[in-house]
Amino acid sequence: MARVVRCGLLQASAVGDATGSIAALKEENTRKALGMIDQAAGQGVRILCLQEVFNTPYFCAEQDARWYEAAEAIPDGPTVRAMQEAARRHEMALVVPIYEREQAGVLYNTAAVIDADGTYLGKYRKNHIPHLKPGFWEKFYFRPGNLGYPTFQTRYARIGISICYDRHFPEGARALGLNGAEIVFNPSATVAGLSEYLWRIEQPAHAVANGYFVGALNRVGREKPWEIGEFYGQSYLCDPRGRMLAVGPRDADAVVVADLDLEAIDEVRSIWQFYRDRRPDSYGELTEP
Repeated sequence: MARVVRCGLLQASAVGDATGSIAALKEENTRKALGMIDQAAGQGVRILCLQEVFNTPYFCAEQDARWYEAAEAIPDGPTVRAMQEAARRHEMALVVPIYEREQAGVLYNTAAVIDADGTYLGKYRKNHIPHLKPGFWEKFYFRPGNLGYPTFQTRYARIGISICYDRHFPEGARALGLNGAEIVFNPSATVAGLSEYLWRIEQPAHAVANGYFVGALNRVGREKPWEIGEFYGQSYLCDPRGRMLAVGPRDADAVVVADLDLEAIDEVRSIWQFYRDRRPDSYGELTEP
């Protein structure tokens, strides 16, 4: 029997003046996201993922300590509380990536997971932190994650999360599969000319190698006053065979939606026995520094 879950990816441009009030920026972008969540609900979406640090511009384009103000507690901060209310109202599970403040000076790039009844299920902290030109100065803002590769049983499916740069590391993708993920979401902020040639290669390959669905999402537009490039959208959902089920536009806000038949996971894994034929006894060198 088919077990179909309608999933969505919220692809959006940042709004507001990045040189102005950070509190106002967060409020504006959260309000925009809540409106798009309403749109997703109207399309019958059951699990929705928002983009990386969704309620601010991608501030890692510069190194400025004022952006530390954007971080907030999870789950006790205002953004997660607002998203819990939205999840409860729409009976929709949400993946909510924001800047997390654990305590003064201890800050993470994190995604909170909220179930369809508004229950906070837990969080994933980005494990791989880049420090790259042009303007991806993330080590200035984020500690590396310390929660491993958890998965979360929502009302509709067991999901896992990687965040942006994590997608370049197959070890994490495999760990999520071993931990039972049926769908892995990768919220990102990435620009043309840097990663676009990899965008449709790496994550469908993870889906195939691990026998699960992938939802990859990226913001859109150019963010001022920085000029690090164009966020190229093209968010997509793909199946365990690596086939694209839905792809968003390059240059416009969108809720990208597809129906995922989770029974396909068992079908694919019955053909490709990658989990049966693993040789973890021979992989010791992978964990050496």
